[in-house]
Amino acid sequence: MPLLNMDAVHPITAPDGTVITNTVYLQNVIDHPRITVGAYSYASNFTPQTNWAQILAPYLFPISKEKLVIGKFCQFAHGTTFITSSANHPMGGFSIYPFRVFKPETMIDYINLPSRDTVVGHDVWIGHNATIMPGVTIASGAIIASGAVVTKDVAPYTIVGGNPAQVIRQRFSDEVIADLMAIAWWDWPIDRIEANLAVIEGADIEALRSVK
Repeated sequence: MPLLNMDAVHPITAPDGTVITNTVYLQNVIDHPRITVGAYSYASNFTPQTNWAQILAPYLFPISKEKLVIGKFCQFAHGTTFITSSANHPMGGFSIYPFRVFKPETMIDYINLPSRDTVVGHDVWIGHNATIMPGVTIASGAIIASGAVVTKDVAPYTIVGGNPAQVIRQRFSDEVIADLMAIAWWDWPIDRIEANLAVIEGADIEALRSVK
């Protein structure tokens, strides 16, 4: 029996048979025209939720220009929040007050403010109460510390933390990171991934390179 069931809504079951409803596979619970989620990426919340799109990206609307793109095998702790471009106010003039948002016929003026997609790579872990600001790209293998406020792009396999988030350290050497990005184990068929879990969970790059 495989470890992972891509079609599950609640992928974790406790040893006593209790289904953990606080954790969900996001691709099976989010139906939002501006959000895409890869397989096996999950989020957890202390309270079971019914609108995960709003929990994760409260300012991303169906009429927004920007997108939230999430890769495969990502892990989002309670309180992970993506502040997308539609949360922005006009900042080029003397006032930042959003006067035009209070009339339907002028609200569109704010939708046309500059926007950038927010992109999360594969196998990214975002910690408790972390906030990702508009237009940020978090590359594969990165770790975002609890409570971090991420205001700029995060490199592959890099740990960041703080407000604003700063680099704490790289998880591996540049050479190993380049190999990991080229191997891209997250794109393997799931049976191949599960057959090689010990290598993927380990830190022997030669062993991972040798997987056929």
